[in-house]
Amino acid sequence: MPTQPDSQAVKDYLMDLQERITDALRATDGGAGFRQDSWERPGGGGGRTRIMQDGMVFERCGINFSHVHGDQLPASASAQRPELAGRSFEAMGVSLVAHPQNPYVPSSHLNVRFFIASKDGADPVWWFGGGFDLTPYYGFEEDVLHWHRNAREACAPFGADLYPRFKAWCDQYFYLKHRDEPRGVGGLFFDDFAEGGFDQAFAFLRSVGDHYLTGYLPIVNRRWAKTYGDRERAFQKYRRGRYVEFNLVFDRGTLFGLQSGGRTESILMSMPPEVSWRYDYHPEPGTPEAALYERFLVVRDWLGEEEGAAST
Repeated sequence: MPTQPDSQAVKDYLMDLQERITDALRATDGGAGFRQDSWERPGGGGGRTRIMQDGMVFERCGINFSHVHGDQLPASASAQRPELAGRSFEAMGVSLVAHPQNPYVPSSHLNVRFFIASKDGADPVWWFGGGFDLTPYYGFEEDVLHWHRNAREACAPFGADLYPRFKAWCDQYFYLKHRDEPRGVGGLFFDDFAEGGFDQAFAFLRSVGDHYLTGYLPIVNRRWAKTYGDRERAFQKYRRGRYVEFNLVFDRGTLFGLQSGGRTESILMSMPPEVSWRYDYHPEPGTPEAALYERFLVVRDWLGEEEGAAST
């Protein structure tokens, strides 16, 4: 008999994950603490939002736990699975976005989530989704290689095919079609994941969630004290505009939250606090800003290139 989905076990894990990440990022910042807002959704459920602003390391860092339920899935969810229209649903997850002060430290994003849709007389339909990705403003190959090695390690116990599959899905998903460029250097993205049954799929979700800090914190600690000036700060603000464009135009989590009546402040906590747009901007050739476009904002097999170079 397959294991039945255990929503309470998932909720307990997600709340603990939020707690552990909060503690780690607070310690890393060493300055500002997190403000917490607990909230309720009129249609059912609620959550707790934790946000740090104007810290020593992080200009804004938001970690949101939400657990919402209702009688009918919102359009953003049922559009992907039209057979679920009319079912009641339960959705829970942890989402995180970190926007550091220093332009040499990349922004990062984590999301892990669980959906279950129910209907009288029918088996529940459930799945996990999520992943993590990295958005640098100035590129460092050692940082990107570390990030992708860590992503591969998260997937390794569950099959050698998962990392290349979910790395490619991440590259495809976090792509700004109207700009014809990736949002960053990728990571992992998966959705509608139920492979191996509930216990196996839940274990994979936990591995992804638990690998976020081991991927991100070494990069933060390596870069946060690096000296920068107005030029680097201006470029960071310009590139942050791409983050805003993606979240408001393409991001499924943002659309689901808004369409399901979630708390707007919590949904939009992912926005960077200071952003700029320039008309028809192109960096000067040969500059570090140009290198970001040429070497990092391109889809690459980072680990394959590294291993190929090592074998020659």
